[in-house]
Amino acid sequence: MRAVIKNGIGVFHPQGFLDGNSSLSMLSIEDINATLHANVDMVLVSLKKVIFFNRNGLDAFVKLFQKVRSEKHITVGFCDYDEKKYNAITKFYKDEIIFSLFITQEVASLFASSFQNKSKNVLLYSEDKSQRTAIAIELHDNGHNPIIAQSLAEFEQKAKVESAYDVIIKDTFLGQTGQKVATRVTGNAIIYTVSSFLDAEIGSSFDINYHTNSLNVGFRLFIFDAYKVVSMNVHALNFFSKLASSSAEYNATICFVGMSFDKTPISFKETLEDSGIMFFNQMDDILQDKELLQELGASSAAVVKNKRTLNKVIVTELPNFIEATVGTIEMMTNSKAYKEAAKIDTIAIADSDDKIASSIGFYGDIDGMVILVFPVNIAKKACELLIGEETDDKELILDTLAELVNIVGGKVKTLLADEGYSVDITLPRTYSDIASLMEVAQNKKGVQVDLVFNDEKFLFFLTR
Repeated sequence: MRAVIKNGIGVFHPQGFLDGNSSLSMLSIEDINATLHANVDMVLVSLKKVIFFNRNGLDAFVKLFQKVRSEKHITVGFCDYDEKKYNAITKFYKDEIIFSLFITQEVASLFASSFQNKSKNVLLYSEDKSQRTAIAIELHDNGHNPIIAQSLAEFEQKAKVESAYDVIIKDTFLGQTGQKVATRVTGNAIIYTVSSFLDAEIGSSFDINYHTNSLNVGFRLFIFDAYKVVSMNVHALNFFSKLASSSAEYNATICFVGMSFDKTPISFKETLEDSGIMFFNQMDDILQDKELLQELGASSAAVVKNKRTLNKVIVTELPNFIEATVGTIEMMTNSKAYKEAAKIDTIAIADSDDKIASSIGFYGDIDGMVILVFPVNIAKKACELLIGEETDDKELILDTLAELVNIVGGKVKTLLADEGYSVDITLPRTYSDIASLMEVAQNKKGVQVDLVFNDEKFLFFLTR
């Protein structure tokens, strides 16, 4: 199968039915390599003429995508589909989408760096907030003007005025932008959802590594959404008791919301409360009580066992972390970063006034944490595009800053994958002041790089 090359994109056009056998016969790595000799930015498979496909049919292409992505570091994915096909693909792969999805080739061309077209006004929407952020950043980076709809209703209302936009984007997905393991909410709480009958299986299905790394990053409030839990047995009871005990080393709080004890012994609740777990009837009992949310989720000094030191691998990959961080912030603030100094020591912040911070953890083949300290003005400027206007609402800035840092984490993940390291990332933790950051980071030794954006100091810190 030969690709049609246009605007820096090589597009293959299979036809008819895609199942395991037919897909393998349609496209080979040799076909893709022939296309790569044309120096394309993307390799896409068009689904315009595909009548039917199943998971096996797509898997054949996805395996080729993985090989090309790891060897050539270019964008790969599917294009030219309708809403039904998009929903089928995202259902097949869920949180494992390593490829991109562009609703049309015109939309894909907006993300192709070699296709230098004039700036376009682009209306965009995705129900995934991280995707909205990632798409907006990439469009902005390519010289376009993204207008972000914050809800489907807003998108549909604005889309009615087609003449106001050059391109309208929906049902588009950029692969490898971050990780969706839990839901972050205002106040830096992580929410886990549990349901049905809780038994010994919870011990294997719960990602304890993610939880531990979230603690290391600085999260202190974990909420289990238990509205759909029917009951639990003694194995689940023991698991949550141990989880509370290990979290207590970080002075973290674990809460259950909506848990019914109609079919669970009330003595289980008493045992869990004795281990430090709190129970609430409604989620709003926590999330709408700002004072309680701050009290439960605030950082607090804790003696953490087994303090970890930097290793050679982490230091070797430092340029990748710097590239992902600085490149994103330079683009968002339209400014150039200058390095002032670098050292290996505990974190040192000379002037803590008018600064906010965020941290994100990574774990897998290598593990650690990145801490970013922003002057408030730089944070406001970096978030302005994503918010859609200037704002002094600190809570909104922190919320948006977390989305921005999540994109940085996704870029780190991709750059490390290019080096052969497989890692996952936590959700970002934000800090409204430096004092709360220092309670988590003051005793950690790492690499500190002092940078300057627009004559204001920005701090990058890589640690374990």
